[in-house]
Amino acid sequence: MNTTRTLCFVIAALSSYAALVYRLCQARRSWRDSAYRTLIATLLLQCLTFTMGAFAMGGKSLLGVGNLAILIMHLAAVAFCVSAQIILLRWAAADEATVRRTRYWMVSGIALDVLLTALFFLADGPGRPTSDFDGTSEPLMLTYLLVFIVSQAVPCVTIYRQCGPYARMTDNATLRQALRLLSVASVVLFLYCTARTVNILTAAAGVDIGAWKVAASVFSAAGIVLLSLSLTNSSWGPSATRLLEWSRTYRTYRALYPLWRDLYEASPDIALEPPGASVSDLDYRLHRRVVEIRDGWRDLRPYIDRTAGGRGGAGGPGGEADEELRQAFTEAAQIKQALLAKRTGTVPHDSKDAGDFDDRDTDNFSAEVAWLTQVAAAYSKLGTAS
Repeated sequence: MNTTRTLCFVIAALSSYAALVYRLCQARRSWRDSAYRTLIATLLLQCLTFTMGAFAMGGKSLLGVGNLAILIMHLAAVAFCVSAQIILLRWAAADEATVRRTRYWMVSGIALDVLLTALFFLADGPGRPTSDFDGTSEPLMLTYLLVFIVSQAVPCVTIYRQCGPYARMTDNATLRQALRLLSVASVVLFLYCTARTVNILTAAAGVDIGAWKVAASVFSAAGIVLLSLSLTNSSWGPSATRLLEWSRTYRTYRALYPLWRDLYEASPDIALEPPGASVSDLDYRLHRRVVEIRDGWRDLRPYIDRTAGGRGGAGGPGGEADEELRQAFTEAAQIKQALLAKRTGTVPHDSKDAGDFDDRDTDNFSAEVAWLTQVAAAYSKLGTAS
């Protein structure tokens, strides 16, 4: 169990240091910004908190004082929560109300740290076994632990309540994403506070909950990883969004390939340039692929039997599938039949000599790509044209 808890502290510490180093790389252009300096202070406190936590799991005294690492961890955690709350306030606005609330949180944090330090020494924290900090029936130490948990839970609640309204207030998409991620982190960290409270109270009551004690450490590590991501989102968020969009575009580009390939083999003139495997300028290539599929479809119109329903019922998803998916299978089957008809020179009596994919709106590129992707998927399931 101690190994798992230590691992959770190490994961939280590493994510904190990674976030700190990532943000320090921007110091040259951002240091004059007070919000940036507050962010750096928050990450430093976050690093200190979980470094001390990992150190404390080793059971060694710090500077010759027993359990001092635990006290420093708790004091840094309080300061870290206060600093995170201040960052959120500054993200939202920079008015006099923000200044007042910042002052309030700073005074509250200092008062809590003083109270925790006093309780620690009054309860003979240096002379106690480390296990007492997991929960004990001794009144002063129990008070110390519960005060610490409250100091962590309250910022989680306030941050969660503020993230939603602040996200709706801002027009900055990256900041909205960071606030949403921060709200998720606050929920996970509140679960840590809840699990930690259960650990403390059950230990005080002499009840052993076994392996469930580890839940608090797992929630803590997960919450800190999410928090580190949210505090650095403004830097990596746009790049991650672009990468995600590129990945989606590439998947769509590849999904259209089977349909495009057979249409290109039937009508090579649809290609503006020779086919290639390069994915440079992917947006342009996706547009070209859609245009070429549309042109290949038009070339097939004389070979598509307007009276035939295709094999949508046999090869499609069945009666319970939605109408659009059944229609995609029908279109795919008609394309397959038309390709075969063109190869054999068989022209149906009543051909589909006008219209596109059931006269769909080709001016809406996103909708057209989504529809063609469905048709291409259905076409692949029906097998290659023969």
